[in-house]
Amino acid sequence: MKRRHFIASAGLLASTGTVSAAAAAKKPLLHHVFFWLNNPASEEDKQQLIKGLKALKGIPTIKEIHIGTLASTEKREVVDTSWDVSELMFFDDEAGQKVYQDHPIHVDFVKNYAHLWKKVIVYDSVDA
Repeated sequence: MKRRHFIASAGLLASTGTVSAAAAAKKPLLHHVFFWLNNPASEEDKQQLIKGLKALKGIPTIKEIHIGTLASTEKREVVDTSWDVSELMFFDDEAGQKVYQDHPIHVDFVKNYAHLWKKVIVYDSVDA
């Protein structure tokens, strides 16, 4: 009887460990995008891009979004001030970010606003 109890307990612990490992593999993803405008002196173009970025809030897998422009912080060698507009999005995991990439709102954003930028760089990261 003790042996059966041990085997059943070991099986239960093994399956619990598998679930915990799967849960641990699901890590929040941060999606940080920097835009360089074709016409960086145009406030109208900048505001148009910001308006388009704000529309992305309608994508349900985006947990949080921050849209920004350059801060007037101290200029230092390590600070890149060459970009014009940025967005930082938070997703529950990589699957949520994939939904965002394929979502019609995002597809329309690229189609309708890509004419405003000359360069885009994306940094995706997960919690370490």
